[in-house]
Amino acid sequence: MSASTTTTMLRALPADRREQLLRVAREVSFAEGTRLFEEGRHADRFWIIRTGTVALDLRVPGRRPAVIEILGHNELVGWSWLFAPHVWHLGAEATSPVRAYEFDAEEVRTLCADDPGLGMAVARWAGAIVGHRLQSARTRLLDLYAPYGSGSAR
Repeated sequence: MSASTTTTMLRALPADRREQLLRVAREVSFAEGTRLFEEGRHADRFWIIRTGTVALDLRVPGRRPAVIEILGHNELVGWSWLFAPHVWHLGAEATSPVRAYEFDAEEVRTLCADDPGLGMAVARWAGAIVGHRLQSARTRLLDLYAPYGSGSAR
């Protein structure tokens, strides 16, 4: 599966489940350079990007944060809200002006608990994203810090 298949809400969630989530969304915007969240802080919301781009980054001791991935249209920004202890595992910053749908994490967790079908759809979607982002982080860190990079053919 490609990254866009696993991370975009339009492709990952059935239409009825997508509509359930969008009913509780609010539209927000962020200026370029705005930090959406910081690694290690409480994860109480998440976003679906409508326009613009957001960089996910990882703190590296003694260095600037390493950009792990750039997210764009219809992609989920933030999955840590779904899994206890609800603490961000990465940081995120708008790399261009961003318009997005914002979701309150507690409200969505309650919807998922009340509707197991929605809960399963959201868990599968988030799980695919976690797997994809873990691989992206691994590859990016190897490229940045390993003596011979990730070993991929160039």
